[in-house]
Amino acid sequence: MASKQEVIDNSAIKPPNMASPEEQPQPGPRIPTCKYSKRVVLKTLLGRPDGGLGLVGERIVIGGWVKSSKEVRKMPQSPPESQSQPQLESGKRKEDVTCTEILQSRVPLFWTFMKIFGLKDKALESTMAHQVASDVILQVNDGSCPRNLQVLVDSSVAPPEPIVHSGTCVLVEGVIQQHSASGKHTIEIKAERILHLGVVEDHDKYPLSKKRLPLHALRDWAHFRPRTTTVASVTRIRHALNHATHNFFQNNGFLYVQVPIITTTDTEGFSHKFHVTTLLNKMMMGESTIKASGSNNFDGVSLESIKASLTEKTNQVEELKRTDSNKEASLAAIEDLKKTNELISQLERKEKQEEKDLNFLDDYFSCQAFLTVSGRLHLESYACALGNVYSFGPRFKAETFQSTRRVSEMWMIEAEMAFAELEEAMACATDLLKHLCKWVVEHCNDDMKFVLKRVDQSIVARLQSIISSDFEKVPYSKAIDVLKQVKEKKFDLNVEFGIPLTEELESYLANDIYKKPIVICDYPKEVKPFYVRQNTDGKTVAAFDVIVPKVGVVIRGSENEERIEVLSTRIKEMGLSSPQYEWYLDLRRYGTVKHAGFSLNFDLIVLLATGITDVRDVIPFPRSFGKANY
Repeated sequence: MASKQEVIDNSAIKPPNMASPEEQPQPGPRIPTCKYSKRVVLKTLLGRPDGGLGLVGERIVIGGWVKSSKEVRKMPQSPPESQSQPQLESGKRKEDVTCTEILQSRVPLFWTFMKIFGLKDKALESTMAHQVASDVILQVNDGSCPRNLQVLVDSSVAPPEPIVHSGTCVLVEGVIQQHSASGKHTIEIKAERILHLGVVEDHDKYPLSKKRLPLHALRDWAHFRPRTTTVASVTRIRHALNHATHNFFQNNGFLYVQVPIITTTDTEGFSHKFHVTTLLNKMMMGESTIKASGSNNFDGVSLESIKASLTEKTNQVEELKRTDSNKEASLAAIEDLKKTNELISQLERKEKQEEKDLNFLDDYFSCQAFLTVSGRLHLESYACALGNVYSFGPRFKAETFQSTRRVSEMWMIEAEMAFAELEEAMACATDLLKHLCKWVVEHCNDDMKFVLKRVDQSIVARLQSIISSDFEKVPYSKAIDVLKQVKEKKFDLNVEFGIPLTEELESYLANDIYKKPIVICDYPKEVKPFYVRQNTDGKTVAAFDVIVPKVGVVIRGSENEERIEVLSTRIKEMGLSSPQYEWYLDLRRYGTVKHAGFSLNFDLIVLLATGITDVRDVIPFPRSFGKANY
């Protein structure tokens, strides 16, 4: 006996001649459109296995920005005399041709003479262009993929002048047709209507009118640079990594928790923090005992600018000492460096005194507040109630030194796990890193092809290496011993136990010595935050850093101190304000648990996945020392 499902399926089958028109299934759209704009996304067309050839003849609407263009003037074809004579109107002689016809037939020769004698005029050129039939070939991109779509616009549909300039926004209705010439373009759109035209008013001033601008030149035009193919690909890869992050944690039982951006706690104990205050107006108006001009300024000289010049002056003195060619210049440079150090000391003392004089009870939060450096302390409170949690957001450090791997505002992925120790945190961190690399390779095919061609030819191989690697685990003491044995390179810092590993040292370990991702663990307690769990030797702590070749440290993590006596002692040793951490100590007083976690620098993962060398070029709107234009 047939099942109920089988009966239903059989009853639904009818011969075509038995179905009424109302019963005929209505075919769905062959090309899906955007739900909220009714246009077709270019990736939908160009991402098909056939490159869109199966859609030839379909009428669609597409929108995007002109990347490049070319105008092709149509040459009027004079029919043979035997064929043209019957087509003349009654009473019209062959000689009675119009001025327009004469003009069109002589345009190429006319333009040649104009160019030779330098007589081209924009107004005349515009007028002549309207009289001459032409096709404008546009390369249009809507940001959905790296590839452009070719659009043909006849001059009868729209005049060429407004649409030919790079950056012009167009919304076009037209028919898909196969591209007539061989090449990378499989299909093109024959425009029938221009539904929207966003012109470039002064194309000479449009920064992207120049081809192949370097990335560093685009930083001053952050609002335009997403229109470049490179930055667009980086942004799509960044989006994919964002999605992959949540995918990893959601699939591994973590809860997503939003932590505050403003905090009263110095999360690490020794970081440079941004103050959040509303006292500035009072300082500027003289209502406070501290004036704005005196808070970080001395006789009109900025403390930050003096600090920024200190490194340059130090290098100058070292160079003069090495050459020993001009003793007078060397002595003058040393004296200048001495005065600079004295001035910095004066300004710092003045600044500290002024901070003491500030009455934070009058401030917005009635206390000192900062932009958060890390959200791990706040995450701990949720881990101690919910188990495994994670957060994803911006973190801030008011550092003045320049680096290609760090800016003032960076996005961090942070995780905390209850009932976990150092080994579990390291395993989770490395699994997350591999997951992100694998996700990019598998889900960003088109953009990775572009990056592979234009940015870094080894990028995919490097990501595959991270995916398949067993990360080398190296204790800090061993790393120092290995660096001490290096003879072929002179490091900026004297290598000895107890120093923080600089970017130079970390890069050398990963790039030149181990030549693979490494995990350095068991650091001296002096170089790690106060909350990291102390090891039994009393000198080192249960902290780790994941270092990747070409990028450096991408993850920092630790097992956190759950013993309240040890944690309280550490807070006092670092001279931190104990009342600020009472809430944090409460987590140890009331139901303490062993726990561990880590912070992953999301911006550096984008750097790793794209092969870009400067982190400012992978952040949509970077904030660095002296730069916050948007």
